[in-house]
Amino acid sequence: MNASALPDVTLLLEGTYPYVRGGVSSWVHDLLTGLPELTFSIVSLGAERPADDEAPHYKVPPNVCAIQRHFLMDDKPARPRACPGDKDYFAASSLLHEWFADPGEALADTVFSRAILQSGRSPQQCTQEFFHSKAAWSYTLERYAQACPEASLLAYFWAVRNTHGPLMRLAAIARAIAPSKLYHAISTGYAGLLGSMLHREHRRPLILTEHGIYTKERRIELLSMFLHERQGCLDDLPAGGLEHSQELWLRMFKGIGHLTYQAANPIISLYEQNRQRQISDGAAETRTRIIPNGVDVERYATLRRERPQAIPHVLGLIGRIVPIKDIKTFIRAIHALVPLMPDVEGWLIGPADEDPAYAAECHALVRTLQLERHVRFLGFQRIDDVLPKLGLLALTSISEAFPLVIGEGYASGLPVVTTDVGACRALVEGAGEEDRALGRAGRVVPIFAPQALAQAAYELLGDPACWHAAQRAGIARVERYYHQSGVIDAYRQLYRSTGVD
Repeated sequence: MNASALPDVTLLLEGTYPYVRGGVSSWVHDLLTGLPELTFSIVSLGAERPADDEAPHYKVPPNVCAIQRHFLMDDKPARPRACPGDKDYFAASSLLHEWFADPGEALADTVFSRAILQSGRSPQQCTQEFFHSKAAWSYTLERYAQACPEASLLAYFWAVRNTHGPLMRLAAIARAIAPSKLYHAISTGYAGLLGSMLHREHRRPLILTEHGIYTKERRIELLSMFLHERQGCLDDLPAGGLEHSQELWLRMFKGIGHLTYQAANPIISLYEQNRQRQISDGAAETRTRIIPNGVDVERYATLRRERPQAIPHVLGLIGRIVPIKDIKTFIRAIHALVPLMPDVEGWLIGPADEDPAYAAECHALVRTLQLERHVRFLGFQRIDDVLPKLGLLALTSISEAFPLVIGEGYASGLPVVTTDVGACRALVEGAGEEDRALGRAGRVVPIFAPQALAQAAYELLGDPACWHAAQRAGIARVERYYHQSGVIDAYRQLYRSTGVD
């Protein structure tokens, strides 16, 4: 293909734009609309194909020339048919898993080609041989006997199938994606591994931007049953309690994270703590750099005029109703606030369809605590309509990276109370000496601490002077350090220096 006909950038996305709302999706949309002079192709990876066709949640701008959507659990295997299997493939797969257990040196090209790219075989042949061959069964039994003979064979068998299935599907997806001047993955995980595959196949540059650290977030998901017994920092979560099948998932995600770091240059994070985490996870320090999130300050600044003179006794949590946002702590904080501030309200502003069971538990908790008059589930709302009506922005997440909504709240004149995760403390208290001199733009509390959250909210809502000081600090901070135009310019220069004319 003529290089001039190639898209400038192919974005590799997992579970986000344009079919999912949220911080990363908003960031992608702002990037696309901020660089109208470049052409983009989008590859969107999902888990399972939805029952009904989904419409995009964003109006895709005209500089997006193509959108490909793929589902990693979409394979409908043909009728099982026993076959001998490719012993060379399983030998390469064994070497790959040994490398996953200790990903130090670069993975051998022959192993990458054979076990990941599935070179020399059709996707249908790969799937048939892996799931139905005698070699596959022998390989699975051998690994089981070596790794965890005391565990359930059935659980191990399904863990092997479920970890390998998406990787094999990804190899077929990679063959369907056209060349691009460069590839830009917005996470490690499957999107990052796809980027490393395309980088090897087409010899084009790969850029990686991590909003959150993928391996850390997957670990939190697997350990969620234990997290409610802990307070404070999540960086040193215990390894105990995981079953061998869960450890298989973690080793795989850690390994494909290493493969992405080895292929990508540059490797971008949003703040220093995550950059250091990338380095400790295998990224070369010389390839890492920081580009923080940015806010369209002018857009949100107009909302300041809509604020009522009296501070509303309303806490708003803008986000999905999912466990990682810890909605239950928000509800319990409102319960603790009611005796101190009887007119207080807590608004939950975001979609509840991602985890209906968890959303139902949150509704039940509201009824149990008799908070029907105080907690409102508003669903998805235009953020411009909501921000002026809030007295405080609240985040109770157990994991975040660099929440864009905090900057949006600041620009609209809204202080924040947030858990001590990701970059939140730096956003509230400042990242350096000059930044800290601007003052605190709210309060930071531990995770799983509804009483501390309630007390922090009461200090701000109950003291107008304190609230206005936090408001001034937030406005000054976002205007000085987190303006969106600087972020767009940084990516414009990055794309040009990496291969886009």
